[in-house]
Amino acid sequence: MAQVLRHIHLPGITPYTTAARLQETLVSRFLASKPPSNAPAPPPHIMTAQFAPVYTCGRREIGTVSPDQQDYLRADGRASFVEAMRGGQTTFHGPGQLVAYPIIDLRTHKLTPRDYVCLLEKSLIATCAQYGIKALTTEHTGVWTSPDDKIAAIGVHMRRNVTSHGVGLNVGTDLWWFNRIVACGLEGKRTTSFEREGVAGKSVEEVGDRYVSEIAGRLLGVENVEKVGEEEVAEYLKA
Repeated sequence: MAQVLRHIHLPGITPYTTAARLQETLVSRFLASKPPSNAPAPPPHIMTAQFAPVYTCGRREIGTVSPDQQDYLRADGRASFVEAMRGGQTTFHGPGQLVAYPIIDLRTHKLTPRDYVCLLEKSLIATCAQYGIKALTTEHTGVWTSPDDKIAAIGVHMRRNVTSHGVGLNVGTDLWWFNRIVACGLEGKRTTSFEREGVAGKSVEEVGDRYVSEIAGRLLGVENVEKVGEEEVAEYLKA
């Protein structure tokens, strides 16, 4: 049966913890429908947002970032630091960056974990192409505009085939924040953005809508996208 991909866009600048709480609520609904439960499975969801400045480390780094390094990353209170359960290493999220978190059941869409990451990458590349940016994949995770310039990071988590976390695509991000870390643990690589690639004035929400459409077009069984209205977004956040 054809499904609708529900797109929840969080307006404005969102605290990471708010998005994380909503993400966990959605994941819990999927898990609650797994056997032995007979509860109906929710439709696929994707959450898009731009976060207040935050550095996050991946699950392999949890407990390894020293208090001094955490203090440095907080930049005198201008950013926060969070340990996340996603894959990958330390990265930055902040204003001007599209964060997109699909919450789907891979089995419903007949995807392996590798297929899923490939789908995220292809959708990012297609979104960049809509703005005249030629992007590619390399031997390193993520999407790049050259072998040395990364425009989008990918870090996902899967629990009983239910996905969480996702991608960060730099639209108008202040790239200074990335200069303070070895982004994703890759020495000698740079971070780029739509603006650095010569595409200015694009909103995160606009780019997010296009990315969600690219995702929907690649998800088996998804017929179209339904963007959740602001009142319903508020209800999601209360859950």
